[in-house]
Amino acid sequence: MAEIFKVLSDPTRLKIINALMLSEMCVCDISALLNMSQPAISHHLRLLRQTHLIKYRRDGKIAYYSLDNEYIKILFDQCITYIKE
Repeated sequence: MAEIFKVLSDPTRLKIINALMLSEMCVCDISALLNMSQPAISHHLRLLRQTHLIKYRRDGKIAYYSLDNEYIKILFDQCITYIKE
């Protein structure tokens, strides 16, 4: 649990999770959305994949990223609810 919260403690990774809650995206889409370089986004995606918060699928040479399961969204929503209270 500590490792998951450590990975989620980074604002960029939270932005990536938030974006992936809306739809599946490739690195170039996330990079454009967050106005960051693709290597920087790839680094964050690797950490999110290692903790099984996101997954990817390949379509030719392009990898598309999405949330690993529905519990990630629930965790994210619960944290937002907690902060608002």
